[in-house]
Amino acid sequence: MKRNEYIVGILFTLAILGAYSIYKPFLLSFIVALLLTMATANLHYKLRAKTSSKHISSITLSFLLLIILFVPISYIATIGVHYMANIDKEMITNILTKITEQLDKVPMLAEWVDYNVESEEILKLLTPLSKVGTAGVEFVKNMLFVILFYFFINLYSEQLFKLIRSLLPLTDKKGAKILKEISSTMEVVFYSIIVTAIFEGILFGFLCSFFGFNGLLLGTIYGFASLIPIIGGAVVWIPVSLYAWSYKDDHTAITIAVYSIVVISIIADTFIKPMIIKYIKEDILNSSIKINELLIFFSILAGMSSYGFWGMILGPAITAFLIAISRVYIEMYGKD
Repeated sequence: MKRNEYIVGILFTLAILGAYSIYKPFLLSFIVALLLTMATANLHYKLRAKTSSKHISSITLSFLLLIILFVPISYIATIGVHYMANIDKEMITNILTKITEQLDKVPMLAEWVDYNVESEEILKLLTPLSKVGTAGVEFVKNMLFVILFYFFINLYSEQLFKLIRSLLPLTDKKGAKILKEISSTMEVVFYSIIVTAIFEGILFGFLCSFFGFNGLLLGTIYGFASLIPIIGGAVVWIPVSLYAWSYKDDHTAITIAVYSIVVISIIADTFIKPMIIKYIKEDILNSSIKINELLIFFSILAGMSSYGFWGMILGPAITAFLIAISRVYIEMYGKD
């Protein structure tokens, strides 16, 4: 390598490090927006062909993303806060008292309950809920940046992806292959997440409406909660069951709990969700992507465990990139 090439390489590395130090706060939002652009690339091309304008297509898709992300969250923030304001100390104390009375009937737990479970201490644990507003503002800010970056990446997608292919130390064919595999994976993931969240939210909302609760609110919250790995909708159905147990009747509480565990958590989330992913992948998108739907399912869980909410986008993308680059490596250096 010539001396000039070394200098250019060093300067390029310094430029990357400098840019990273400046744009680090926006990096996650940009990457998520980039992946969402890849997920909706086919839709963008179809809209651009029909409207003959990349500006109209980019604005339309950004507006749709804004509706998908902000309408449910705005509804939860307005109506949900009203319900949260009605959760007072007396209500929590009543629920805890009833739980304590039931646990006191179990000899092995009675002494432990009397010593450890105190309503005042539990109420102190709920005070961090007041800090949720700050986290919510940060989350909304990140969403706004995601939508803003999403618009501009869609607008200049051809130039950007051409630049990315140029920067990859691979031939154009292999670079395009990697980007296509990531794009196809993200397309399946994006639509699967939306469909399954709506599906599980409807299942829970229908049950809550049947028992006189606000089914639209609780179903919307459950839809978002279902994206959380492992615990998922339990953060919704457990409090609802406890409230029903204390202020309605045992039958309602047990029905909500059993229905949520059996119908939603076991049947819908464990068995139907991978089937939905497979159906979207093979029958709706006609995707030729060579990645198992169960792997996509677990990559979403792994991503959210590591990166939080946006991990549902990052997890599958990282997994798809690993698989794609492994295939390229095997083609280049693998033994026959």
